[in-house]
Amino acid sequence: MTKAEIVSNIAEKSGIEKADVLATVEAFMGEVKESLETGNNVYLRGFGSFIIKRRAEKTGRNISKNTTIKIPAHNIPAFKPAKVFVEGVKNKVATE
Repeated sequence: MTKAEIVSNIAEKSGIEKADVLATVEAFMGEVKESLETGNNVYLRGFGSFIIKRRAEKTGRNISKNTTIKIPAHNIPAFKPAKVFVEGVKNKVATE
């Protein structure tokens, strides 16, 4: 499902103009991104959490040059679904 499909579905179900729904979805995504960039996690009860995971420094290999490289420690964004969300997906997918 694409962002355009999400906007269309929400607009159809709620009766709100697509432009308003698009602005709301864009604002939501912007707030989540901004929050993670400032080091704060986002918790949405019943849906899941957008969290920051810390990756440790490690040694990797450049196989084309046959050399080792040092990959520095870094943070990555991650999504952790809520238990209710996971159970709902498991139950729906299992019945189809």
